[in-house]
Amino acid sequence: MGENTREIVLDTLLELEKGREYSHRLIKAVLDKYDYLAARDKAFIKRLTEGVLERRLEFDYYLDHFSSVPVRKMKPLIRNLLYLSLYQLLYMDGIPDSAVCNEACRLAAKRGFQNLKGFVNGVLRSIARQKDSLPLPDQETQRDLYDSVKYSMPLEITRMWFEEYGITVTERLLEGLLNIHPVSLRFRMGLSAEEREGWVERIRESGARIKESPYLPYAYTVENTESIAALPGFSQGVFTVQDASSALAVEAAGIGPKDFVVDVCAAPGGKTLLAAERAKRVLARDVSEAKEALILENAERMGAENITVQVYDATHTDEALLEKADVLFLDVPCSGLGVLGKKRDIKYHVTKESMAELEKLQKLIFEKSWGYVKPGGTLVYSTCTIHRGENEDMVRYITEHFPFEPESIEPFLPQAILRQREQIRLQAKGGDLKLTQKEASACIQLLPGYMETDGFFIARFRRTR
Repeated sequence: MGENTREIVLDTLLELEKGREYSHRLIKAVLDKYDYLAARDKAFIKRLTEGVLERRLEFDYYLDHFSSVPVRKMKPLIRNLLYLSLYQLLYMDGIPDSAVCNEACRLAAKRGFQNLKGFVNGVLRSIARQKDSLPLPDQETQRDLYDSVKYSMPLEITRMWFEEYGITVTERLLEGLLNIHPVSLRFRMGLSAEEREGWVERIRESGARIKESPYLPYAYTVENTESIAALPGFSQGVFTVQDASSALAVEAAGIGPKDFVVDVCAAPGGKTLLAAERAKRVLARDVSEAKEALILENAERMGAENITVQVYDATHTDEALLEKADVLFLDVPCSGLGVLGKKRDIKYHVTKESMAELEKLQKLIFEKSWGYVKPGGTLVYSTCTIHRGENEDMVRYITEHFPFEPESIEPFLPQAILRQREQIRLQAKGGDLKLTQKEASACIQLLPGYMETDGFFIARFRRTR
């Protein structure tokens, strides 16, 4: 282990605490900066940083129990030093407790806190002695707080999911979000099964672990690789990064070879690229030049020549596009609770107020964009979140206020995912969904813990006039 790896993690956590950058972007930048380190050291940095972000609320509870100083009053460096030490003590096998404590004390002294070495050592050794029987809230009388601490999920979100899904589904969802979430690949549709398998074998030979999705023959997950861009086939446009959930949204659209598809919030372009392999042409738009460049980069690498990419603000209507689209994708900005397994710091920024603001934005984008669909055309609404206000409530809003009727997505999705949807519905004991049977058949909420995908919502509609 490189002697400075823990200090790199410490500095990364301190920078993240300032709230200026998303964790996945900063972690990537840090790993790029220290690319000269051994692969094992970089893997250690990534896992430890992400692990702390994932488990921070759990660690706050333990620290408040064992420390004479409340977490909120600790010096930021000491607080984050304790976080990264706790993750090693509780979740990383093969590192002796004594080594974790000694290194924490060394770093405290090195960073100007010689006088707090005893405090750091005492807290960590107390937790290490009791790590097999650490205190948790009472499971019977404080079930919401118990799950909040055990799964390190903000209490407000835990309570929201209890209300929406009930305890059984919520606990499986919380556990699923903590599981490892590998990078997802989607192979180009033009490849034969033999060609695809040939590339899969080459990826395996590179040392990566690759596994086929249980839902789509062209979707895979990959682990044990430092760089997706370095995998065989990436530069040749054989595959792109796309979760199966996003690909399922394209499947739900039922795109035909003569269709004109519009994707108004398209970056990074996963749905756009897959739609382009099915449609005659695709218009992809997003709000900034940076997002436009990202879509163009992926389209060029994948050899997609039937895509037009433009910068356009979806909160404004383009009169020239009215009633032109056979298929419209509305993958709107959302709270992102479905991708917590990959972007672990999202949960610390989501509030009821922020979700309410997003619901307003989603409705505004819908109001300004729905007219692009031809009468008889298809609209697919989707988000990467798990929140009825942004999902099922939007289905009801769309059917009540606009000339769209819900259309079953069941003929377009694999049976395996539909069976899992039914399992969730049978186990859920939350509040009333307020959807008719027809509306319910038009949508699906993908949940980690049940599905091998990100958390994602998809709804299909047909324009009636």
